[in-house]
Amino acid sequence: MTLTTETFTGYDFSASENQQMVQQMAKDFAEKHIKPHVMEWDEAQHFPRELFSQLGELGMMSVVVPEQYGGSGFSYFEYVTVIQEIARVCGSIGLSLAAHNSLCTGHILAFGSEEQKMKWLPKLATAEWLGAWGLTEANTGSDAMRMGTTAVLDGDHYIVNGAKNWITHGKSCDVAVVMVRTGEKGESKGISTLVVEKGTPGFMAGKKENKLGMRASETAEMIFDNCRIPKENLLGNEGEGFKQAMKVLDGGRISIAALSLGIAKGAYEAALAYSKERHQFGQSISNFQGISFKLADMATEIEAAELLLMQAAYLKNEHKPVTKQAAMAKYYASEVAVRTATEAVQIFGGYGYTKDFPAEKYYRDAKLCTIGEGTSEIQKIVIAREVLRG
Repeated sequence: MTLTTETFTGYDFSASENQQMVQQMAKDFAEKHIKPHVMEWDEAQHFPRELFSQLGELGMMSVVVPEQYGGSGFSYFEYVTVIQEIARVCGSIGLSLAAHNSLCTGHILAFGSEEQKMKWLPKLATAEWLGAWGLTEANTGSDAMRMGTTAVLDGDHYIVNGAKNWITHGKSCDVAVVMVRTGEKGESKGISTLVVEKGTPGFMAGKKENKLGMRASETAEMIFDNCRIPKENLLGNEGEGFKQAMKVLDGGRISIAALSLGIAKGAYEAALAYSKERHQFGQSISNFQGISFKLADMATEIEAAELLLMQAAYLKNEHKPVTKQAAMAKYYASEVAVRTATEAVQIFGGYGYTKDFPAEKYYRDAKLCTIGEGTSEIQKIVIAREVLRG
């Protein structure tokens, strides 16, 4: 392993002043503006759009966007700290925050021209505009190169037809970064990236998904029916979309690792507190080895996941290759979130199966982390490929 000799040489593991500041800000915001409404939003599948405007005012919708584009100008350390603190209280809000920051905004920041950045990033940075990112389709989840959404150049416009599925903010977005097929199916150079603004004729929302968890984060179809998109909305060059998407997903997987870790911490802290309060046979259930060992495993796995996450964030900050470490962090942290949430329900016992206590929501929310932005199985493929390359 190269953890100490390459990736963390000279790294100070203590939180910086900026990290401590944004952590406290995110924690205070979540406690005041999110926690009182968590179950209300979850039950109603209500997407609280106005909340993200408030997050935008605090700079949390543009954590890594440079100040020249209206962003906060922080590093990935501050970014993953924000995601964790929000997800600790509500995975749904953490998910939407991550999708806006790392996918839509992150894609434009990484591959947009200066003119494109100045056009879209300031509005995204303040959450005046909400962002979406469209890669997945009904029949092409992991097999993105065979996508069916096409874009045909017609003069100064691309004519786009098709649909995207499982899109965070697919209905409420003001701007979407969308991968389209401009070449042959199965060719990596047959994919291009277009930015589509709300109100563009032929661009509409489809079905909103009724989900197991993350219910306050909107997930919907995006439909394109002879949608005319200006040629100047092409990010980079034609044929570069797939390569761009894979790089964006590296950052996105760090986001999901942070989201997973936040959910795991929330579930663990709830279970720990409950185990101390709940008495059986004349003592706190935390005194029983069966419970204390669960807590020990949860705590250990959470800390291990955090190290993987911070390693990936460090590499991202240093602009070094991060594909393997991002996949490792996402894979491990998401599986830890599921295990931790499952054990939290078990520790709560019957109460853990009711909506009167927080364990069941962590349990429902955690599962998406092993699926979104590449399943655990896909992460293993990515990790194995990188390992075998040497």
